[in-house]
Amino acid sequence: MTTDAAPEMVEAARRRAGELGLAEVRFAVEDAAHLSFAAASFDGVLCRFGLMLVPDMERVASEACRVLRPGGRVVFAVWASSRLNPWMTATGRAAIDLGYSEPPDHDAPGPFRLSDEARLRAVVEAGGLRVLEVEDVGVTWRAESLEAWWETTKDTSRMLTALLAQLDEAKTAVLRERAEVLLAEHVRDDGSVVVPGVARVIAATPRAA
Repeated sequence: MTTDAAPEMVEAARRRAGELGLAEVRFAVEDAAHLSFAAASFDGVLCRFGLMLVPDMERVASEACRVLRPGGRVVFAVWASSRLNPWMTATGRAAIDLGYSEPPDHDAPGPFRLSDEARLRAVVEAGGLRVLEVEDVGVTWRAESLEAWWETTKDTSRMLTALLAQLDEAKTAVLRERAEVLLAEHVRDDGSVVVPGVARVIAATPRAA
């Protein structure tokens, strides 16, 4: 079963499953804080880079716990600190440096809201889960060029999309130039961009198990 709150994401997953020949996978539009599934429906729950983006994180953890069978496991993947993920943060840092935006509210939904391990553990435990393991996992982001990186970032960053709607062409150019300076150390001789990053993965089980 694959779910997402956005119908467009569910449809994209359905198309991808079709390309891979995964005929047995089911798809549904679901609110992670209010799942429609019965209690003890699943042996495992995986939430990939979603927990930190919802308003009520503890409720999401609680719902994941509710739908797990005894002894089941839930795994949440979130991002480690912004400092360790420059691919995602170069435009935001550039915007702050240039005075185009204010520093983010770390209590508001966002990619680095659970970058503090203690807070991540607290959210998961508040949902009735017992933490089994926390592991940092290295990731590598790649783009053929800075141009490709910029286009990908524009397509995936809501912050950048909203900011660019407010900037004129000249300020946009300055922002892009500043962001590319921040990524310069990750540009290879052939012009490709290879940027390291760090995700944090936490595994848990219902506390009564």
